[in-house]
Amino acid sequence: MKVGIAGIGFMGMVHYLTYQKIDGVDVVALAEPNEKRLRGDWTDIQGNFGPRGEMMDLSGVARYPDAVAMIDKADIDFVDICLPPSLHAPVAIHGLGSGKHVFCEKPIALTAEDANAMVATAEQGGKRLLIGHVLPYFPEYRKAYEIIQSGMYGPAIGGHFKRVISDPAWLADFWNPDLMGGPMLDLHVHDAHYVRLLFGMPKAVTTQGRMRGDLAEYWNTHFVFEEKNLVVSATSGVIHQQGRSFLHGFEIHLEKATLAFEFAVIGGQPELLLPLTILADDGSVERPVLDGGDPMSAFEAELTEVLRSIGSGEPSPILAGDLARDAVTICHHQTQSIATGNRVACGPG
Repeated sequence: MKVGIAGIGFMGMVHYLTYQKIDGVDVVALAEPNEKRLRGDWTDIQGNFGPRGEMMDLSGVARYPDAVAMIDKADIDFVDICLPPSLHAPVAIHGLGSGKHVFCEKPIALTAEDANAMVATAEQGGKRLLIGHVLPYFPEYRKAYEIIQSGMYGPAIGGHFKRVISDPAWLADFWNPDLMGGPMLDLHVHDAHYVRLLFGMPKAVTTQGRMRGDLAEYWNTHFVFEEKNLVVSATSGVIHQQGRSFLHGFEIHLEKATLAFEFAVIGGQPELLLPLTILADDGSVERPVLDGGDPMSAFEAELTEVLRSIGSGEPSPILAGDLARDAVTICHHQTQSIATGNRVACGPG
């Protein structure tokens, strides 16, 4: 399959490098308004994990100044969108409407309305729309998902999820509701998607937190489900102290076991506060051996699933557009609950 990547930032670079490791796919086109990067000078690209950018040999790769031109002119089977979130919907809809499959980075869009339009366009054209929610492919989250799917410890009966960062002052547009959407849509959407994946669509949310203008800054949420014994909550957002730049983890309750995990970056150093641990009802404690400690391995697994879904014509159980749409919908209801002080209904997934 032939792919064109729209946007050569850190994530576009990660996808480009990852495709080189996977059989059956070629990056044949790139779209990027930055002329320096389009020439192959990626030395100014750096993320909070993975390799730094280098000088790249892009000979043989068609290059375009914008995504629409690439979609219209390049000979590609699908579009990989790594643009700012505000551009996800228009570019994805153009790609789908042009007969291309689309893989788009998270969040699917900044609004539920745009997300619905993307899902509807894919369905009408019979094309795959897949969204880059990579979290379920990170080792601890992947193993937890596999354990729950196996049913070996009975059904999931609840859990608590955490994802907190220090204020990312280096991201100029982070707090712009029209460009990135703040921590709710850039950060917590990972856990909203994982909650939706594990437990289904909540019928309502009750969220208490702090706002920064129109955006949620820090909050706690209780997700309400039809099953009253299903107890699910999450804590997420931004703190002002830079000493702990990142924290994530979970405690997932199953009928016959609890799964626990916590990781942080403190003082610039990664700290595994609690490796994935299975606390079984017979009193045993197990710490399973996990594959793929390199974060780049998660992206390889994610993109392999993208290719499988597109190649087979079958929907992805993890990366499907409707799940990503529901995650954004949940996030907006959480913000509404903070702003109004009320419980907010979510509606069907």
